[in-house]
Amino acid sequence: MIKVSVMYPNNEGSTFDMTYYCGTHIPLVRQKLGEALRGVAVEQGIGGAEPGSRAPYLALGHLLFDSVEAFQTSFGPHAQEFESDIPNYTNTEPTIQISEVKM
Repeated sequence: MIKVSVMYPNNEGSTFDMTYYCGTHIPLVRQKLGEALRGVAVEQGIGGAEPGSRAPYLALGHLLFDSVEAFQTSFGPHAQEFESDIPNYTNTEPTIQISEVKM
């Protein structure tokens, strides 16, 4: 299983519209990726390691696929559309990581 994590940094002045992200962006992603997308999780950052510290990320979106190839084949044709939607919910640039799920 492959997990693609899209992490939105919590920099000074960063904003994130979780309602738009969960209600519009993620449904768009689900619809475009179809059956290649095996699962989705969305997290909202609430704090850092130290009590009272701010979360390093405003939000994290996780997409699950059977393989890197399944991700690339399904995501590639829609990447520009997904990217062009980013300003509708945040003013920060996400970091993307592709991981192999071990457990």
